[in-house]
Amino acid sequence: MGLSINGNSTSLVAQSHRRTHKIFLISNYILLGAASSCVFLTLSLRLIPSLCGFFFILLNVVAIAAAVCGCSVATAGSNKYYAAHMVVTVLTSICQGSVSVLILTRTADFLGYLNSYVREDDGVVILKMVGGLCVVVFCMEWVVLTLGFLVRYYTFVESSEQRTAGAGARTENLKNWSMPFQVQV
Repeated sequence: MGLSINGNSTSLVAQSHRRTHKIFLISNYILLGAASSCVFLTLSLRLIPSLCGFFFILLNVVAIAAAVCGCSVATAGSNKYYAAHMVVTVLTSICQGSVSVLILTRTADFLGYLNSYVREDDGVVILKMVGGLCVVVFCMEWVVLTLGFLVRYYTFVESSEQRTAGAGARTENLKNWSMPFQVQV
């Protein structure tokens, strides 16, 4: 766990990459748990006929889908999928933040928009818990975005180092050949 000084800086980059990737995965799991808890608490309000409730549940489902896709896109996905994942996560995070502010500041009004069949006192308590989870989802989405960027950066650095090392090995192999077969690439 400590820092060792070897002449090799790639081992430090690889260790840092592994640690960052583990923290990234754990953050995605926390995000998944918070968003799914938000969905189940919202469903406990019995608000299926409400259009506002449907969009709130859909927002959390999109957050869940982004967390699941983010685990693989950050390391192995193409640039197009990575960019799409980042955009969806940013938009979801912004919506989660605004919904959490709305829930925590105007709980009774928001409960009225949801057309819930639960008693108002119980609904307010449930909505306060949902608002707290929305704040957690908001924060975790920004943590996941930052860590996803770092994981992608480390993956890019490692792949460019491997390409550079491979090119160096090819030129070394070419130097050992006899004169007529030496071709510069």
